[in-house]
Amino acid sequence: MLLLVTCLAGIPIPGYAAAIPLLHREDRLHREIENLESQWRTAVLQNDVATVNRLLADDYLGINPNGTLETKADALALRRAGTTKISSIDPINMKVRVYGDTAVVTSQVQVEGHDGERDISGRYHYTRVYSHRSGEWKVVSFEASRIPPGSKH
Repeated sequence: MLLLVTCLAGIPIPGYAAAIPLLHREDRLHREIENLESQWRTAVLQNDVATVNRLLADDYLGINPNGTLETKADALALRRAGTTKISSIDPINMKVRVYGDTAVVTSQVQVEGHDGERDISGRYHYTRVYSHRSGEWKVVSFEASRIPPGSKH
């Protein structure tokens, strides 16, 4: 109530005005990262090697659901080979946290697709880490784990 009265009366609240630009900046950064996540999903669905190349940092290192490590060169070679076909990626409960020049995305996704003849459809948890470098956000790390069928999480 005090906050409402002081705001309506135009009385400044120490520290409150300074916090507003920070909140706007945080919202803007969250939207920017969410947009990059959307670009990533579209690139994977369309097997867009150029966009994947642009989004990944040169020192990117990922861990796939099968436990194998993947460098940027590996990720691009996989896309160029075209053996992995993803028809849908539906995010569930995505969370973006920003810590200065680092952003961490955690999410659950429902994936439909094949890797060669192997069906890779299912639910996965993933963490993707972005680093802000030279004015751009780049993916520096990724890890995904398949959620066992019947699991509540």
